[in-house]
Amino acid sequence: MTAGPDQPLGARPVEGGAELGVWAPKVRSLAVRLGGRTVPLEREERGVWRGTVEGATAGDDYLLVLDGERERPDPRSRFQPHGVHGPSRLVDLGPPPVPFATPALRELVFYELHCGTFTPEGTFDAAAQRLGHLADLGVTAVEVMPVAAFPGARGWGYDGVALYAVHAAYGGPAAFRRFVDACHAAGLAVVLDVVYNHLGPDGNYLGEFGPYFTDTATTAWGAAVNLDGAGSDFVRGFLLDNAEQWVAGYGVDGLRLDAVQALYDRGSVHILEELATRVHAARPGSVVVAETDLHQPLLVTAYGIDAMWDDDLHHALHVALTGETFGWYQGFQDPQALAKVFEQGWVFTGQYDPHQDRRHGRDPAGLGGERFVCSQNHDQVGNRPFGDRLTALVGPDLDAVASVLLACSPFLPLLFQGQEWGETRPFLYFTDHGPALAAAVREGRRAEFDAFDWGAQVPDPNDPATFERSKLDWDRAGGETLELWRTLLRLRREVPALGNCRRDLTTARVDPRRRLVVLERGDPSGSRAVIVANLGQTSQHCPVDPGKLRLRVATRPRLPSGDLSAASAAVWTT
Repeated sequence: MTAGPDQPLGARPVEGGAELGVWAPKVRSLAVRLGGRTVPLEREERGVWRGTVEGATAGDDYLLVLDGERERPDPRSRFQPHGVHGPSRLVDLGPPPVPFATPALRELVFYELHCGTFTPEGTFDAAAQRLGHLADLGVTAVEVMPVAAFPGARGWGYDGVALYAVHAAYGGPAAFRRFVDACHAAGLAVVLDVVYNHLGPDGNYLGEFGPYFTDTATTAWGAAVNLDGAGSDFVRGFLLDNAEQWVAGYGVDGLRLDAVQALYDRGSVHILEELATRVHAARPGSVVVAETDLHQPLLVTAYGIDAMWDDDLHHALHVALTGETFGWYQGFQDPQALAKVFEQGWVFTGQYDPHQDRRHGRDPAGLGGERFVCSQNHDQVGNRPFGDRLTALVGPDLDAVASVLLACSPFLPLLFQGQEWGETRPFLYFTDHGPALAAAVREGRRAEFDAFDWGAQVPDPNDPATFERSKLDWDRAGGETLELWRTLLRLRREVPALGNCRRDLTTARVDPRRRLVVLERGDPSGSRAVIVANLGQTSQHCPVDPGKLRLRVATRPRLPSGDLSAASAAVWTT
């Protein structure tokens, strides 16, 4: 239930009509406009308005009328079929979802997809037809980029403004419910990306209803959400009820929380702790994953978050492979950073971080590898000016080496759509804004990269062609890279040393002169794995004797002497 009044807020069909509850302390009057009728709501304590619209049924469209003049969508609308500025639609989600056994945390292999670009059609129904590919690959959890309704038809989804509504261009709430059911039928868990730290600027009407935002903090993307000021009980309830909707109403198996460092909360119980508790109670076995740059173990140890996105492995490996050291890659130039991240999870554990110009992080001692999700995700691709993927930067051979090191790490791997076959099409930043906002975003995006002389070349985010270029090329969905990933994920399942997420039984060595990486994994059962990666451009003598271990993977043919080919990796296991 929402903080404050016992009865829930939102609109729900009931026998003979629809009940509505809206928190709107800023308005003097509030009514519902539906089917030519305007039905006033009654004000209760703490700015809650309630009422019943007789004869309303699921599928009816309605608007809220603020102070007798402003027509606005319902803040808790479950569907905006006419866009984020149009009327809301009454939705009945139907019976509770069929139970699904979410894999254990250490068994999760994430696959991040964006519904609009995952298939040519860009819908959930079309995406459901590709789930066999993911199950065959060895993925166990589909991580869906945000589906909350945002302005226009195309976008990443991080500027959502109707947080309870499923984006219409993807098929709306019924299609998302079908997609979740289809994932479960294929044996795949679903983790949904949600954005609670800010809302987009276009279609964001929450501030007209109540103090949803605060002026005591700000984010890089807009006003911060009011989590600890006057009226924040209802704002927190707005987010907590939303989280519960996804797991209890749609059957998703967990949430990925966007940029939790921008959730500013000085309350006695942090919103993350409250949210994790609510989600776990609503769907036992569900997982909560936080994107964060805090390098702070208490998210797990105190707040109950299950795992954290970890960019350090990506950054250390990216620098080692590409030589790029600008922006957030500063501080990863030391070749030993790669060895440290394999053993500790984070490179920055309290030392000076040149990118932030301060000390950063702390030792994650006691946290198992299953608490870290490591990846080449939408941020690492799409936030580059030209959306280029690693394989486009370093070529397929070194991309295969990176795949081996990620899959054989003690962490939970996450693949970004198309990575499994070496997709070379970019994933660009794209939008569908009105003229004024589109111009501001275009100029801001180009100004961001002016220092690198790229500004004028950066694709226009609002150009429909930018979106079309970002769609996967399913005609390329095959080949050696796909077979490599299938093999690697099978080995994670079959070899205890590769699938146990034991950081304490992992050792890593880096020889910067020879550009060699050696990763050794162990298990209490006696299972053992040795991974050797040659990042150099010449063949080299293998620095370890695998003894009686069996060669399971070689990304390039091994030389007759047993030495490693240039830009190659090999995996031996018991």
